[in-house]
Amino acid sequence: MSEQALLLSEQKNRVVYLTLNRPEVLNALNEPLLLEIKKELERIREDRDIRAVVFTGSGDKAFSAGADIEYLHQATPLEVRELARLAVAVTQLIENLNTVSIALINGFALGGGLELAEACMCRIAVDSARFGHPEVLLGAVAGWGGTTRLPRLIGKGRAAEMLLTGKMIDAQEALQFGLINRVVEPEKLLHAGETLLRSIFQNGPLAVNMTWDALHRGLDLSIDESTKLGADYFGLIASSEDFRTGTRAFLDKQKAAFQGM
Repeated sequence: MSEQALLLSEQKNRVVYLTLNRPEVLNALNEPLLLEIKKELERIREDRDIRAVVFTGSGDKAFSAGADIEYLHQATPLEVRELARLAVAVTQLIENLNTVSIALINGFALGGGLELAEACMCRIAVDSARFGHPEVLLGAVAGWGGTTRLPRLIGKGRAAEMLLTGKMIDAQEALQFGLINRVVEPEKLLHAGETLLRSIFQNGPLAVNMTWDALHRGLDLSIDESTKLGADYFGLIASSEDFRTGTRAFLDKQKAAFQGM
């Protein structure tokens, strides 16, 4: 009998669907699974035909319950650090793909699992989903990017409460905080993700990528530097065929047919 694939990958049209596939341990993230994700993301990065990557978890209980605690308990400090660096490399790949990324959260998103989702552009969750950074409850730190991304998503005060107490929040609280973009019933999760993708795909691909890059990079700059970056990108996109197509379509009151050029 062949071993179960840790990561399921399916491409439909120009979208790659990646499913974390360790349902017996709530899709906990270990080194082999992270390496599989990294490998697939590197492939996606080199394929200019792919426009989006969608993450979800196998089963109906969890997106991912986080790092594999059984491994962490017996690992050396150096091994724990190397695992964290691998996870950070994965989340940085997600953010810098120049490809739309969406997390479809079908259950628990905790610790490293939530950190993976936090790296995506958008997050949609089922109404029964639960979110949290329980690392402090284990005597650990949210060291896969949570201390960096969570406050940028929901603000320092709310992030401090989640990170310092380790408590979970439900989907409605996550929506109120701005951690997720919307809440849907389980049977509507995939449809909601694909609807969001269609809404993004109707826009110019270059403009979408540059807008995300300006937003993402701008968070680490001063207001002055960030606004100048936006102005530079505005000038740069004006050299594209898509810019001429979009502005002409607006003047002609027609729908633009963008080519990504």
